[in-house]
Order: sequence, then C-alpha cells, then structure tokens
Amino acid sequence: MSAERIDPAELSPPTGFSHAVVATGSRTVFLAGQTALDGDGKVVGETLPEQFEKALGNLLTALAAAGGTPADLARVTVYTTDIADYRAHAAELGRVWRRLAGRDYPAMAVVQIVRLWDEAARVELDGFAVLP
Repeated sequence: MSAERIDPAELSPPTGFSHAVVATGSRTVFLAGQTALDGDGKVVGETLPEQFEKALGNLLTALAAAGGTPADLARVTVYTTDIADYRAHAAELGRVWRRLAGRDYPAMAVVQIVRLWDEAARVELDGFAVLP
C-alpha cells in the first residue's frame, strides 16, 4: 500500500493517530471487531490495557492472515466501555500500539459504548487496511 498521512496545521496536533490517510492499493481488507478473546473464545485480561493488547494482537493476526502488515491499516475504530479508564491509560495504550503496530498510525476514533457482545470485554477494535 502507498499511504499518505495528512495532518493539517489548522487541526490540533495528532497524538497516536493521523487526521487523514490517503491509501492507494489493490486490495481492501475489512477487519471484524476484535476483543480480548483467546483461542478458546474466552476473554482474557482484567485491565483495559491487558485487554487492549490482546484485542490489538487479534486484529493484527487477522490482518496478517489476509497478507497485510500494521503499516497497511488505513482506519481503526476503538470501542470502549469506559472512556475515562481509556484516557487514564492512554500513554500505556500508546506504548502497546507502538510495540505491536509501529508508528504508522491510521486514521482512528475512540468511542464509548454501553457494552460489548462479550460482557467481560472492555475494549474492541475494528478497521480496514489497503494492501498493495
């Protein structure tokens, strides 16, 4: 994928995301929402950072199975059941992101929701990628 990350000077400086991503490629991969489910379908991790790491790992596993890399991510949406907890752990979540996915940030949004499909889940990530 060829990705141009655009962060206009008129907007607030982005931290951990890009304001816009122009992606050029030949395949679009739509990634289903991933929570902190292990291979047996059980939610793992008690804290939001633990669940975020597993959910992001699951998203990247699905992406890799489709032939993509984290740099191919064009858009990711994070759904959390507790935005205050998410904000309180933002620095730690950023470190997890950089360790697993690098610094080629996609366009992103974080949305608080009432609950997720799995009641024990505290965070879910979905997105799409454009592959070369």
